[in-house]
Amino acid sequence: MPENPGQDCPLCPRLVTFREEWRAKERGWFNAPVPSFGPEDARLLVVGLAPGLRGANRTGRPFTGDYAGDLLYGTLIAYGFATGTYNARPDDGLEMVDARITNAVRCVPPQNKPIGVEIRTCRSFLADTIAAMPRLAAIVTLGRIAHDSTVSALGLRRKNVPFGHGAVHRPASGPTLYASYHCSRYNTNTGVLTKAMFHSVFAAVAKQLRP
Repeated sequence: MPENPGQDCPLCPRLVTFREEWRAKERGWFNAPVPSFGPEDARLLVVGLAPGLRGANRTGRPFTGDYAGDLLYGTLIAYGFATGTYNARPDDGLEMVDARITNAVRCVPPQNKPIGVEIRTCRSFLADTIAAMPRLAAIVTLGRIAHDSTVSALGLRRKNVPFGHGAVHRPASGPTLYASYHCSRYNTNTGVLTKAMFHSVFAAVAKQLRP
């Protein structure tokens, strides 16, 4: 299976229906499976949950156009994993540096909540994204769903690689896994995730990749 679903991927009927509804409502939006962003030879992969309705589903670039992108790209720039200025649009000129971003589910789900069968179905694309990165050394997972799906895509047992903010797992082979709460507005507004907490995860990654 290719790394990225086609523009009209038919694999998840509920997501297809939702996609078609928004294509009819907003003809100028991307409204398709959102591809990964960043070079394949990067050593860092960031895995989110799914495209935001008015974020990546609108713009076609992961975490672009919503609050989560403000915190994520600002952090990536701060730690040297991106360069340029993030202006919440795909033509802002921002470039990834030794890092790539993808999502566990490539299509926007209703209420931003993919269901189990959709997560499992899309996992093959996540596995292929990982396999296509020959220098991959670290993965940051944003939220429990992204974490668990990444663990499964790597062929690891979830009970051996539990989710928890700030958790670091070093399997016998393969990339080091860094877990973080998702950088959503809800998590930051409620204090579940602070900017300092989020930065600490990427500081640890930077220390590993650039000791």
